[in-house]
Amino acid sequence: MAGPTLDFWQQRFQQGQTPWDRGAPHPQLLAWLDAGALPAGQRVLVPGCGSGHELQALARHGLIVRGLDYAPAAVARARQGLQAAGLGAEVEQADVLQWQPPVHGRPEVVYEQTCLCALHPDHWQAYAAQLARWLPPGGLLLALFMQARRESAGQGLVEGPPYHCDINAMRALFPTSLWDWPAPPYAATAHAQGWQELAVALRRR
Repeated sequence: MAGPTLDFWQQRFQQGQTPWDRGAPHPQLLAWLDAGALPAGQRVLVPGCGSGHELQALARHGLIVRGLDYAPAAVARARQGLQAAGLGAEVEQADVLQWQPPVHGRPEVVYEQTCLCALHPDHWQAYAAQLARWLPPGGLLLALFMQARRESAGQGLVEGPPYHCDINAMRALFPTSLWDWPAPPYAATAHAQGWQELAVALRRR
């Protein structure tokens, strides 16, 4: 499998080497919640949930939340955080390229913050196909596309994680035959490492 292995992610969480972790929910998610983009009672899936800050924010807003993560250490951390906050959400250790939702638990919303940019681009098409299968027509994909272009890209090198989610590549990955795209420009949130994330809300056709 191209890209980071399970051991790579497990070690990062075990050793606390998670510089991408803000220690709080992403400000764009809070903005979407404040704007009423996610009505209470909807089923929300968070692939690559990490420490689970977003799971807590979603649960506080009355949403039915399920988080997925590849690394058992991340799952344990997310569960501990939810328990300490007295909040209910399901957290599963799973490979997002293989996982399928329960028969009666198909998500209505997917919050995509860190999963895509953590996957090697060789796996992006398989992941995008999963997202299209998980969401029903009308389902909402709230995506934060990481803008992490490196100088080495000019020589054709692919470096990450995080992998650069060029907006042209995203348009090809999530085509208008399957997804309704809002008109740009898109809100950008600065990242501590000097990158930024573009916020795009896609609707499944």
